[in-house]
Amino acid sequence: MIDIKNFSFSYTKTQVFDNINLQFQKGAIYGLLGENGVGKTTLLKVISGLLKPTAGSCTVDEWVSFDRQPKFLQNIFLLPDEVPLPDSTTPERFFSDLAPFYPKQSVEMLQHLAGELNVDINRKFKEMSFGQQKKSLLACALALNTEYLLLDEPTNGLDIPSKADFRRILSERVGGDQTIIISTHQVKDVENLIDPIIIISQNQVLLNASVEKITEKLYFEYGGQQRPEALYSEMMPGGFLNVLVNDGMGESQINIEGLFNAVLRNQSTVKKLFD
Repeated sequence: MIDIKNFSFSYTKTQVFDNINLQFQKGAIYGLLGENGVGKTTLLKVISGLLKPTAGSCTVDEWVSFDRQPKFLQNIFLLPDEVPLPDSTTPERFFSDLAPFYPKQSVEMLQHLAGELNVDINRKFKEMSFGQQKKSLLACALALNTEYLLLDEPTNGLDIPSKADFRRILSERVGGDQTIIISTHQVKDVENLIDPIIIISQNQVLLNASVEKITEKLYFEYGGQQRPEALYSEMMPGGFLNVLVNDGMGESQINIEGLFNAVLRNQSTVKKLFD
């Protein structure tokens, strides 16, 4: 379990997080959502031990992240949005350089995932498109078989079919022992994949809830008239999407973009609903 307690972080005079508390349980795919620049990448770096909290603590299975002990590091992997790649490196070589540090890694899984994502792991990165590079790195990250996998903007540069492949491959890991945290501002790309959902903004956590809890508290109405009481409304084919406080209206299908906009525009209301 990842346990973040009374956590604050600042860059010089810029406060990024102010006394937040979060837990990430094993066996789930978390969505860490927020606009650009709100601290999603910073939080992933703290979890992986690359940054030290200004105050409070971050532990992973009781290991203090910033201590970066070998037994901690072999069970966690952070795939950044951009990875510096030497011109002569191939995905196979990239993976083989990492493999000695990760005892559960699997070359067979790498080969399988490369086939699923339609990438050639023996081709040099410099000969690939940006999207092909991203898919190759994703295959490498998954094949390391770490207990915790942190993905920062993993769908950047992917075309529509590749995004579908990404969702399919990660959905196969739902219910396992691996904890995956996907940090993104492209919320539509992770729809029907992430659960729980965490939305952060301006030093704080605005929402941290399971999809079940979200649909218990909020109702997503499709195709109706625009409602003045809606937390968020958006015109769509056939009418409006309305995000409403669920006052006995039953279950509905969550809309990630609608949720994201409703939370950002009604921060105090949403926090009261979910407290």
